[in-house]
Amino acid sequence: MKAKKSLGQNFLFDPLLLSRIIDAAGITREDTVVEIGPGPGKMTELLAQRAKSVLAIELDTELYERLKTELSGYFNLEIINMDVLQYPFAQQEPFKVVANIPYYITTPIIFHLLESRSKLRSMTLTIQKEVAERIVALPGGKDYGVLSLSVQYYADPAIQFIIPKEAFRPVPKVDSAVIRMDIREKPPVQVNDEQMLFRIIRAAFSQRRKTLSNALKPLIPDCREYLIRADIDPVRRAETVSIQDFARLADLIS
Repeated sequence: MKAKKSLGQNFLFDPLLLSRIIDAAGITREDTVVEIGPGPGKMTELLAQRAKSVLAIELDTELYERLKTELSGYFNLEIINMDVLQYPFAQQEPFKVVANIPYYITTPIIFHLLESRSKLRSMTLTIQKEVAERIVALPGGKDYGVLSLSVQYYADPAIQFIIPKEAFRPVPKVDSAVIRMDIREKPPVQVNDEQMLFRIIRAAFSQRRKTLSNALKPLIPDCREYLIRADIDPVRRAETVSIQDFARLADLIS
C-alpha cells in the first residue's frame, strides 16, 4: 500500500500501539466512535471489535473501496468517502473521536470537531508532537498561544504518550503524540462575549514580541486604560496572560 504524500498519509500498523491508543480513549461497548482517515483499516477493525458503532471517514477513494471490501464483515461499521471538514458532525448521536490525522490539517479538523461539541464527548488524536505540546501549554512558555487557549476553553487536554516517527510508514520527519481532549461541560471562565474574547486573544498573539498595549492597539485604541482596569500590566506580553486575565479584559471592553 503506497501512501499518498498529497494527503499527508503516514500509516501506523503496530497492533500494540493501536490498542494503546484505543485504551487511552477509554472506548467501551457503550460508545459511538468516529475515526478520521482510517487508512489501511488496522485501527478501524480494533475499534469495531470494542465499540458499539464506528463511523470511518476516508477521503482517499482507493482506500475507501479497499476498506469497504476488507471490513465488510463488521455490521457496526459504516465507512464513508468524503472530506471530514465537510461532514455535519452536529447531526451525529453523542460520539468520541479516535484518529491518526494528517499533520497538515490537524488544526482545521480540531476546530471543525469543536463546532459540534454539544455532541462530542472526547477526541483522542495522534498528531505531531509539537502541536500536542502547544495544545496543552500553560502561560509563560513559547508553546502557549491561540491554539492552547482555544482548545483549553472548550476541552481538557492531556498528552497520553509519545510515538516515535519510526513507528509510521512512510517515516515522517517528526515524532507524534497521542493527545486526549475531553470536552468540558462548561468553559473554565464565564464571559459576556466569547467572540470578543477570541478577537482579543488573536490580536494579542498576532505580534508576540510586542507588549500587550502595542499588540492590542489596532483592535482597542485605548487598550492601555482597559488593561490597567483589568489588573494586567500593559507591558506584559501575551504569552504570560492567562485565560482568566483575557476574560476580565474582554468583559470590560464588551
